[in-house]
Amino acid sequence: MFTLLFIYGTLHPDRAPAEIASAARRLVPHARGTIRSRLYNLGAYPGVILDDTAAPIPGEVFLVPDDETLAALDAYEDFRPDDPAASLFLREKAVVTFDDGTHQTCWVYTYNRQPR
Repeated sequence: MFTLLFIYGTLHPDRAPAEIASAARRLVPHARGTIRSRLYNLGAYPGVILDDTAAPIPGEVFLVPDDETLAALDAYEDFRPDDPAASLFLREKAVVTFDDGTHQTCWVYTYNRQPR
């Protein structure tokens, strides 16, 4: 079974930093869309916090081809499934509205701190 991941920032294969670029290049483009969230500029990278009342944030959905790639992305985002409170980002489900108007639930990395 494949995993769908909404990307709005540095994980995008065209923008991925060297330390995650090899995993990002394995992602398969699926569709463009938006999620409702608050977007923050955290300096070296952006972060979102899901908010159904916020403006749509554009991004792209990718197919994650395997568990190894997903684990690499989780590690890069400092998502710790066994210790979410200590995670810098969480991998959460969000409803994506695709450019054609359809909707689908996908994973997205959300910021797990209070933005300044």
